[in-house]
Amino acid sequence: MLLTSFPAGPLQANCYLVSRGPGTGCAIVDPGMDAMDGVRQVVAEHDLRPQAVLITHGHFDHMWNAQDVAATYDCPVWIHPDDRHLLSDPMAAISGQSAAMLRSQLGMTEMPEFAEPADVRDAVDGAEIEVDGLTFTVDHVPGHTPGTVFYRVDYDGPEDVSQIMFSGDFLFAGSIGRTDLTGGSHPQMLDSLRDRVLPLADDVVVLPGHGGQTSIGRERATNPFLEELMS
Repeated sequence: MLLTSFPAGPLQANCYLVSRGPGTGCAIVDPGMDAMDGVRQVVAEHDLRPQAVLITHGHFDHMWNAQDVAATYDCPVWIHPDDRHLLSDPMAAISGQSAAMLRSQLGMTEMPEFAEPADVRDAVDGAEIEVDGLTFTVDHVPGHTPGTVFYRVDYDGPEDVSQIMFSGDFLFAGSIGRTDLTGGSHPQMLDSLRDRVLPLADDVVVLPGHGGQTSIGRERATNPFLEELMS
């Protein structure tokens, strides 16, 4: 398996490209703000063929360049139906005052126009997305946004790892996603953690939307939100 990542944009959201190896089809996970140049570089360096864009949730720092990537490489964008409207209106997930503060931080007088990519597909719970020999399983985990999902793919490398999980802003090393933005729900977040994270094997590697990687076992032992659910 070939797995490459880089942080993109002022919020340093992680963008991931995953494939069976050089010269094969790949999935691009969360191409957010300013991710396009990095995607082009990795695709060219490894002779990859992008075949799917996988969006963990509709916040702009995770989908800003989704339309550009999909149009450049003629591939579909997968997103949960509950967050699909954010592809064309990402500020709908942020209150007016927060949006104004965000534009100020980014040095923007106004947001650019967004539109749905030409081919949008539903990343519903339990869906399996095939990308040139890799199968990504979708888990719907509302809480951060109504349509937050994570994607799991089996790992066949030398390390003692059963799966890789792309968690977006749902689960981080030592923390969880915020629930105070529009559509967020802390009770839903806790239900999602209890029902979808705690049953996973300890050797599942977690690749979050911001920051460094972790594992289910490490989070089960050290993440205060998971520890509380297990008490």
